[in-house]
Amino acid sequence: MNEFPFSGTGVALVTPFKTDFTVDEESLYRIVQHVIKGGVDYLVALGTTSEAPVLSKDEKDLVLKTIRQANAGRLPIVLGIGGNNTSAIVKQLENNNLYGIDAILSVTPYYNKPGQQGLFEHYDALARACPVPIILYNVPGRTAVNMKAVTTLSLAHKHRNIVAVKEASGDLQQIMAIIADKPDHFEVISGDDAITLPLLAVGACGVISVAANAFTRDFSNMVRTQLSGDHDTALKLQYKMLKLYDLLFAEGSPAGVKAMLQLMDLCENVVRLPLTTVSNDLRQQIANYETYLITNK
Repeated sequence: MNEFPFSGTGVALVTPFKTDFTVDEESLYRIVQHVIKGGVDYLVALGTTSEAPVLSKDEKDLVLKTIRQANAGRLPIVLGIGGNNTSAIVKQLENNNLYGIDAILSVTPYYNKPGQQGLFEHYDALARACPVPIILYNVPGRTAVNMKAVTTLSLAHKHRNIVAVKEASGDLQQIMAIIADKPDHFEVISGDDAITLPLLAVGACGVISVAANAFTRDFSNMVRTQLSGDHDTALKLQYKMLKLYDLLFAEGSPAGVKAMLQLMDLCENVVRLPLTTVSNDLRQQIANYETYLITNK
């Protein structure tokens, strides 16, 4: 496997809530133990899947503290720090205690819809302020802006502390253009569970996954076997889980994966508004598919 510290499977951890909508520390601790036992390679705290926009600063601190305690130094931790106010993020990077954080994951600015020069200057400012490595995060389906390959590559070539991009554009040609011309210190990480296998085949180093919260072992093994050259085993695991990807994202994320985690007795099926839980019909489909996966181990 690639020696890059964020190769393999990173898991974008959910934030479990109790039925009164408070943060469920016990369930989060249990989920961290579950994913580590299942074979993930690193943990991603307070990313999109964590519902970070609806967490207060105190709640974010609690979530990170719980993940650190549950991890007990076993795996690298990537922390989500991003937004659409560049100067505020710079101050956060300069003033926050990032001790024990191995990298930050920073999403492209949303809502403002900056151009490519704006994106470049945004990340240029972050790179100059950040004391730990930065993983760029391009997810136009959520941010309404696509960071083009030329911009990603310009940032990677300028800053050695910009070490990777989590690519969730779904544009294979764009992603391959990055892989083809990236510097040696820089890697491409899949941001789409369903197309992780083909991205690995063209040179991506791994994935930051939502599905790995639940069916951790199968997903981690799919990534690991593909990276080790065992494509046949990876392909079998990919097709075993293929329908699962659609189900988990059919009514939004992390609503789908939280429904599955409840079925696995790992946390309550609770999300905060403006998100809502999945429909009864989708929950039943997820339950049926969970039974299929368990019986086809």
